[in-house]
This record gives sequence, structure tokens and C-alpha cells, in this order.
Amino acid sequence: MTTWDRSSGQSEADRFALAIDRVNPLSWLGRLSESRGWAWFLLLPTMVLLALIVVYPTIYGIALSFQDVRLLRPNAGGFVGLRHYQDMLDDPIFWLSLKNTVVWVVLACLLELGLGLASAMALDRALPGLKVATVLILLPWFLPKVVAGNMWALMLDSRLGVLNDILVRLGFLDQYKAWFADPSTALITAVVVESWHSFPFFTLLLIAALRGIPEEMHQAAAVDGATTVQRFWHITLPMLKVVIVAAVVLRVIGLVNSPDLLLILTSGGPGHATMVLSLYAFETAYRGFDFGYAGALAVVMLLLLMVFAWAYVRVSGVMARQ
Repeated sequence: MTTWDRSSGQSEADRFALAIDRVNPLSWLGRLSESRGWAWFLLLPTMVLLALIVVYPTIYGIALSFQDVRLLRPNAGGFVGLRHYQDMLDDPIFWLSLKNTVVWVVLACLLELGLGLASAMALDRALPGLKVATVLILLPWFLPKVVAGNMWALMLDSRLGVLNDILVRLGFLDQYKAWFADPSTALITAVVVESWHSFPFFTLLLIAALRGIPEEMHQAAAVDGATTVQRFWHITLPMLKVVIVAAVVLRVIGLVNSPDLLLILTSGGPGHATMVLSLYAFETAYRGFDFGYAGALAVVMLLLLMVFAWAYVRVSGVMARQ
């Protein structure tokens, strides 16, 4: 027999059903889906994943920069505060690496952007054979950097390099030149190799943006008497501005953080002429086994990239346009 609670107006069976409903996962999800917390619940797996693979390693790396961690000295360790950053101020290799990083990033990014924009505009035409040309232009980007680096090292070899042979035959050089052994040419040559390998990154993004520009805008400007250069300057470039800013930020991050090509071509030499911050941090960690100082170098790179990205996006004005 079902008893009846006069004070609440519910029977014991009704109260038992309500209690079961409160702990039922499906009922709980149903109530949650009707609340504001549903969006956070759906984002929870992604937030946990980001915390594990992004936030935790970043915090750990920053904490590492305040510790003395040397694998060759097991007894060393502990909190050292800002000692690594103080040592950095008196480290001539750090300042040389910082200067080389600026030169490396600025020259490579400008050259890649110029080549990418030129190739994208050349491919943005309804001409036969351009699909094959597109694949050929993107081919360098498909090559692993270890393959591209060794290929260019062989072509520029001071004894067997085919490019040296061509330049000598054409009269540009008197004799074969060791491009990566000369401090005055090593970094510039590495910039050219990096630009050859990575300019299709800009080509791919810019050709997609060019396809999104209405042809009617160019036609109307042509009817008004605008020249090709004027149409490019006043229509094409402003329409590509957002894509160019995003691509430059991504490419600068990639150039600062990727020492692989320089490691293959020069290993930072000769005489630290091609040493950049990422390569210096890599050698400090995996050749000197000083992970504390390498962590401090990585933190400096992180801060420089954050400041650059903020300043570049702010100066470009793309956020104000949105």
C-alpha cells in the first residue's frame, strides 16, 4: 500500500521516483542541456586536452628557466631565480644569436612574401597548364627540410656544386665558393634556401584570397581609367591585408622556432655567424645538457614572439577593421 505525506502532497512512490530522477545521468544531462553550463560542458574535453598538451608544458618550461638543471651535474639543481636571465645579459653568443634571428626572420619573411605574392598572382589566371604549374611551385614545400637542406648543400658544395659550376661558367665567379663556410655569405645563403623551401606557404594562402576578390571591382576600376598598378595597389593589396598579416605572423613564429635547416646547413657556424636563438637553445639543451639556461632562452623567444604578434597586429589595423 502506498502511503501519503499530507505535508508535501506527495506519496512515498513519487518521492522515490524524484530521487531516482535526480541521480539519473540522462536526466542530469537533460537539465544541463537547458542551462548555460551546457556550452562549458561540451568544451570541457577540449579544455582538458589543451591544458595537458599546451598549458602544462608551457608552465613547466617557464618554471625550468628558474632552476639549475644540468644532466652532466646530477648534484646541481634547485631554484636559482633570475640567474639564467642575468647570465644572458653577459652572454655574447646570446646577443649575436638575437641579431642573427632578426636578420634571419626579416629577410626570409620579406623574400618569401614577395615570391609568394608574385607566384600567387601569376597563378590567378585562367590559362591552360596553370594547374601543373601550381603543383610545381608547391613542390619545394612538400620536401622535408632535411632533404631540401642536404640537396642545397650538395648543389652549393665548394668542390662538386653544380651551382658553383654554372656561376663560374657564366663569369659571375672566378672560382668555386664555399658559401656556407664564409661568415659573410653563410646566413644570406641560408635565407635563400629557406625562402625557396617555404615561399609556397604564402602562395597557397594568397592564391585562395585572390580567388575571393570580386572581379567586378577590377572591371569597374578599369572602366574608370585605373592602371594595372593602381588596381593592384588600391584593390588587391587592401583585400589581401588580413591574409597577409595572419600569414606573416604564422611564418615569423615558424622561422623563430625552427632551427632545423640551419642545423643541417651550417650547425650555427662558421664562428656563430648563423647562430639563431632557437638553434642556440637547442645546442644548449642537447649538446651542453643545460636545460635550465635553454629554458630561459625559450622564455625569451616566447616573450619576443608575443610582443611582435601584438605590436604587428595592432599596427596593421586589421583588428580595428573587424
